[in-house]
Amino acid sequence: MTDGDRLSQLLHTLHQRYQSLREGQVADYIPELSKVDPDLFSICIVTTQGEIYSVGDHDHLFTVQSISKVFSYGLALEDHGRDYVLTRVGVEPTGEDFNSIVLDEASKRPYNPMVNAGAIATTSLIKGKTPVDRLNRLLEMFNRYIGHDVFIDVSVFLSERMTGHRNRAMAHLMRNFGMIDDPIEESLDLYFQQCSVLVNCQDLAIMAATLANRGINPITQERAIDRRYVRDLLSVMYTCGMYNFAGEWAYTVGFPAKSGVSGGIIGVVPNQMGIGIFSPPLDVRGNSVRGVQVCEALSQDLNLHVFDCQGC
Repeated sequence: MTDGDRLSQLLHTLHQRYQSLREGQVADYIPELSKVDPDLFSICIVTTQGEIYSVGDHDHLFTVQSISKVFSYGLALEDHGRDYVLTRVGVEPTGEDFNSIVLDEASKRPYNPMVNAGAIATTSLIKGKTPVDRLNRLLEMFNRYIGHDVFIDVSVFLSERMTGHRNRAMAHLMRNFGMIDDPIEESLDLYFQQCSVLVNCQDLAIMAATLANRGINPITQERAIDRRYVRDLLSVMYTCGMYNFAGEWAYTVGFPAKSGVSGGIIGVVPNQMGIGIFSPPLDVRGNSVRGVQVCEALSQDLNLHVFDCQGC
């Protein structure tokens, strides 16, 4: 049996093991997300050599949600550089819920780009002469990571726009302290649009594998992000990507990851692979219940923890 056969067998075993798990609730604070089938479940791994291993509903489309924060942060870094972005968004974990309305008391910055406040500030930095220009740049960025055109789920976008009062409150608070600029509604629309980009589980794994491959898409061989900023993305994913579960995640799973409230999780094992998981039911922290279980099992079975010292 080849290594690829063993990996494929492991994914099928994990899919069967956790398919019957019925814990968690589908997100309902965005009305459109509440309509999803909670039994949808897929796992995909893409290696840095471009090998793809998938099981379950890997071609089912869903909105990327907060996973988009990783990649818009990368685009903001490319547009402005590390030093300037750090004046607007910090890199410290919060220990708070992802939608908490809280800023650093000393600097007035949002704590990191993986929580909603930080992501809104990050998205506001994306360059473009018009709202259409900025949206097109964002979609082109996703295209480089995934390898094909992406589209926005308009129903989800409008649903987020109509119910996003908490995000608006964050934006106005940050505007008061000069962390974002006018026009606020334009940046909020772009944030809601980036969260509404449609992907499938295989897309997630390719995006993660692109980061694992130092910013080069392993399928298309196109560079998606300047290599010097990959380190920044992986660092904040590792410390902040799983919200107020980030510490336990770093301790038990041990590789950079990011979750989204639609049920997606991406994991990056540098120089090895990208992991994509989709399962809509979430735990109280907003992370996919099945997704967390699968990542814990993959880390243990494949020795993926970044501090694993097998054979030392």
